[in-house]
Amino acid sequence: MKEIRIHGRGGQGVVTGAELVAVAAFNDGWFVQAFPSFGVERRGAPVVAFVRLNDKPIRMRSQIYEPDYVIVQDATLVDVVDVVAGVKPDGIILINTGRSSESFSLNTKATIKTFDATKLAIKIIGKPIVNTMLVGAFAGFTGLISLESIKNAAMERFPGKLGEKNVNAIQIAYDLMETERLGINKERLLTDEEIRTEYERVEDRLL
Repeated sequence: MKEIRIHGRGGQGVVTGAELVAVAAFNDGWFVQAFPSFGVERRGAPVVAFVRLNDKPIRMRSQIYEPDYVIVQDATLVDVVDVVAGVKPDGIILINTGRSSESFSLNTKATIKTFDATKLAIKIIGKPIVNTMLVGAFAGFTGLISLESIKNAAMERFPGKLGEKNVNAIQIAYDLMETERLGINKERLLTDEEIRTEYERVEDRLL
């Protein structure tokens, strides 16, 4: 079983992001479960959503306390919420920020990856809506969900021009993070220059 916890704030589409992951994974053949956990229900308040993926029916109904993956849609939450709580030592934490992963002092052995979804979302969608882009980035870096399933899930959720913009955002995020994953799988981390070059290449092709 793979367990994912998504942190964000009210109004940032945290629940929608979890649903997109679940729908895409279901279309890829996984058994899935997705549900939110709300605190104070107001815009800007911390929100958490959970996703489980398994190759057999899921009987568990509790919240996720030891996730394999964590997605943080708003980096300011790092100072407010214990986003690394329970994350497995071999897990991955994906944070939406323009900062480097080394700039975060988090008490975890999990891999920290950063991705500036806000910057690219403003360029592509015209608004700082980052949930779909982070789903694309998550899939690209983990290889857990197929690109086509995510794009199809986004088009079902956001039809028309908005859907097309979201699919474009997903494609860019997926391509960028897949490049890093493939570099790691080749036992060689990409250099900063290689990452910048890939960002420019993908943006020029799709923007």
